[in-house]
Amino acid sequence: MKSIYHSSQHKIKGLSLVLLLAVAGLNQGCKKNFESFNTNDNLPTTEQSLALLKSAIGPIQQNIFSNYQIAQNLSSDAFSGYMMAPTPFGGGINNMNYSLNNGWNETGFNDQYTNVMAPISKIAISPLKTTAPESWGISLLVQVIAMDRVTDKFGPIPYTQAGKSLISQAYDDQKTVYTEFFKQIDTAANNLQAFIAANPGKKAYFETGDLVYGGDVAKWLKLANSLRLRLAMRIVKVDPATAKLQAEKAMAAAGGLMTTPSDNAAVAQSGNRNNDLWNVTVNYDGDNAMGAALQSYMVGYKDPRLSIYCTPATDPLFSGQYVGIRSGANTSFNGLGKAGYKTYSSLNSSIPDNSRSPIGQKAPQILMTAAEVWFLKAEAALRGWTGAGDAQTNYETGITTSMQQWNATIGSYLADAVNKPTAYVDPKNPANNADAVSTITIKWDGAASNEVKLERIITQKWLAIFPDGAEAWADFRRTGYPKLFTVANNNSGGTINTQLQIRRLPYPTAEYGNGNKDEVRKAVTLLGGPDNGGTRLWWDVNKANF
Repeated sequence: MKSIYHSSQHKIKGLSLVLLLAVAGLNQGCKKNFESFNTNDNLPTTEQSLALLKSAIGPIQQNIFSNYQIAQNLSSDAFSGYMMAPTPFGGGINNMNYSLNNGWNETGFNDQYTNVMAPISKIAISPLKTTAPESWGISLLVQVIAMDRVTDKFGPIPYTQAGKSLISQAYDDQKTVYTEFFKQIDTAANNLQAFIAANPGKKAYFETGDLVYGGDVAKWLKLANSLRLRLAMRIVKVDPATAKLQAEKAMAAAGGLMTTPSDNAAVAQSGNRNNDLWNVTVNYDGDNAMGAALQSYMVGYKDPRLSIYCTPATDPLFSGQYVGIRSGANTSFNGLGKAGYKTYSSLNSSIPDNSRSPIGQKAPQILMTAAEVWFLKAEAALRGWTGAGDAQTNYETGITTSMQQWNATIGSYLADAVNKPTAYVDPKNPANNADAVSTITIKWDGAASNEVKLERIITQKWLAIFPDGAEAWADFRRTGYPKLFTVANNNSGGTINTQLQIRRLPYPTAEYGNGNKDEVRKAVTLLGGPDNGGTRLWWDVNKANF
């Protein structure tokens, strides 16, 4: 077993000179060190900037997933219902049962600034911004994707003012952050459109370093439009007018949306780097397993993607069955520790074609898929937005596109109006048993209420976007779907409601102990509630979806 604190296993080695310049002086073990953002010393020449960016952009893209285990797997992946650790970290008192671990969660706050936003800020003040505007646009999209993961975990964050002071860093409320996201997507899309018009068929300057699309500008433009649609839908309950405006803009935009698996955005592995979920699940000796919620829906639906996503249990008591672990389960109850649950179902790492494996050793790590876009359009159609098309067609195309992505045989899945999610039974500890929490079926029902239609859309979307726990957890908080089992044990001390489930992560304690303490206190005011896991984010509005 490898310790979760061996964060160097998640770092990219051999960073290029430009990336080293970008992060020079940054202390990886401290706060975000925003002062590095506004140092102009030793800027490379135009020629150096353009040459070195080719090798810098890949590591920046990979660092969207920096310190994956403690920054995402032991939070978002578990909170989304996809996964659960069989390992009783911290003596069994940890994030999974709502005893939130500051040492884990601060990486999800700090790393995106240090490893993504800081180097991109160097690109912003380099000649590249004007010499290769299409590459600058792509860099902006990478930043928005990375920083959206931060704000959607914590709430208000330093963003528009980041790096403008050596003393303290002001936090923006989430509305301001999202407004800036949309502006940055505007810039990116405009730059990409202009490049395509002036250079038909030409790749972006850094095509050989781009680990997502290999410099394919048309695909980056589709991602820009699709990302706009994703973020628009995120704010639909708190700001429906802006959500509609941005969504309709996305659906009508030049370049179009992602439509087929060939459009999918995923960061490829390079050199000796492995897929982070593979590391956690395989290389770390089984520190990750199938979640009970994923078992409930996929087994209940007889989902043809089940054997692609997960592996059967190896425990002699239930060998060959798909049995996940319930979130918050006491995995050390029998005195065996990790060994007691390591034999439950895991994630499938054995598919030879890594592009068809969610967690193959060299599988690309997903940022966004065409299947997700079809479900976004299904919800947009449900809301009556212009350009969305037909809800049922989009819903069924979303399922079909996901099946194509994972090379699964769809069969009669779309016509199944009988199968439902199953109850959860823990073969070793009945204290974790739980009744099924949803009765939603697969087949589209045009006579159902909009709320039932939404549950159907989001449930299938959740199954399709696996293993993107960050997006799945955000969707769950926004909509309440799919319905998930509550934690078996809640060790939050009353700060997190078991039924409502966890809504965010608290700010790192280091933010209160350095020169930024006044600003983080203001951020809590912007948050509108105590700095704990029970406080809702700006877009997480407690009201009906329709």
